[in-house]
Amino acid sequence: MIPTDPKADLRFYLQSARDALLWKLEGLSEYDVRRPATPTGTNLLGLVKHAATVELGYLGEVFGRPAEEPLPWMAEGAEADADMWATADESRAYVVGVYRRAWAHADATIDALALDTVGRVPWWAEGKDEVTLHHAVLRVIADTQRHAGHADIVRELTDGAVGMREDNVGVPTGDTAWWEEHRDRLEQAAREAGRREAAGRTR
Repeated sequence: MIPTDPKADLRFYLQSARDALLWKLEGLSEYDVRRPATPTGTNLLGLVKHAATVELGYLGEVFGRPAEEPLPWMAEGAEADADMWATADESRAYVVGVYRRAWAHADATIDALALDTVGRVPWWAEGKDEVTLHHAVLRVIADTQRHAGHADIVRELTDGAVGMREDNVGVPTGDTAWWEEHRDRLEQAAREAGRREAAGRTR
């Protein structure tokens, strides 16, 4: 049996997700890290801002360990979805700094408490608002990985850069012509499947 350390495993996958999300900002302009890439406004810096907010909530406040980090976008009266985009006055350095401080605070919570420690989530329904630290960490990992996936797509649409890490792109190597041919094959397969579906409906 390979010895395991549950906290170390959780920390490893949480940090991997954090690093993947931040890497998507590298090399881009202030405009490109903020510009809305979808009809609902998904943008790279907003994803980082949201991830920081989630960590400070689930791995801080929930366990009676609020951080001394002002989050004006979460204050009473703040507009809806304010944690999902950065204003012109909220620099990339500021948002990334909040995220890194959120990491440190969350990691300190994981180190200080047993995984079966129970916390209370004030934004969940009363009577259904208790959660263990183990569950909370898994929830944060899942949320961060989900948004790292969003960031993958946004970054590819921005400048074509892909991959989970600089040393682990995770896609086949190919030049522009190879990828254009590959995409054409996928388009052809999709069209053929659509034709077959339409033909089946007319029988």
